[in-house]
Amino acid sequence: MQILSFPEAATPAGLRVQVRQLQDRAWSPRSGSDTPAPATTHDPALRPLSMLLVDEGRVLAALDILFKEITHAGRAFSAGGLSTVVTGEHARGRGYGRHLVAAARDTMISQHLDLGVFTCDRPLRAFYESAGWSVLPGAVLVGGTPQAPFPSDQPGFDKVTMSDFFSAAGREAWTTFQHSRIELYPGEIDKLW
Repeated sequence: MQILSFPEAATPAGLRVQVRQLQDRAWSPRSGSDTPAPATTHDPALRPLSMLLVDEGRVLAALDILFKEITHAGRAFSAGGLSTVVTGEHARGRGYGRHLVAAARDTMISQHLDLGVFTCDRPLRAFYESAGWSVLPGAVLVGGTPQAPFPSDQPGFDKVTMSDFFSAAGREAWTTFQHSRIELYPGEIDKLW
């Protein structure tokens, strides 16, 4: 078993097909759509990095890390976030997803980011905590664009914001991120990561 990492657009076709199949099974694609799936899922401006847990050519779990410079409390920070985290039904309950999510955290650290921040469904909180992430108390991610914001606390969402602060600048600013609205603004393709 190994973890493979590729810029999303450079993921080998055979592996990318397996990832799309896992994603489609997890998030039910629009039925009746004859439109072929795009080669990539994310906005290239977010420099998506795909991480795959593979065993003998079979993708067991996958996720993408997205990267963006954000401004918060008047300061610039390099941020990363998890997106499209999925484990195949056949591989669940064995710690594979947790292993991959923890490896993604290590990758963000190795990229010298100030922080990692993302939202997840409230029932998944314990899963992400077990992989080294922490809840960012009272924080709301504001996705979309400034003209069309997409906040994580909108009606019908039951999200929590997970985070970790890697650099000295990030750790120093940690309290400013608590109980705040974090203007992520990743765009129209990745409204929230």
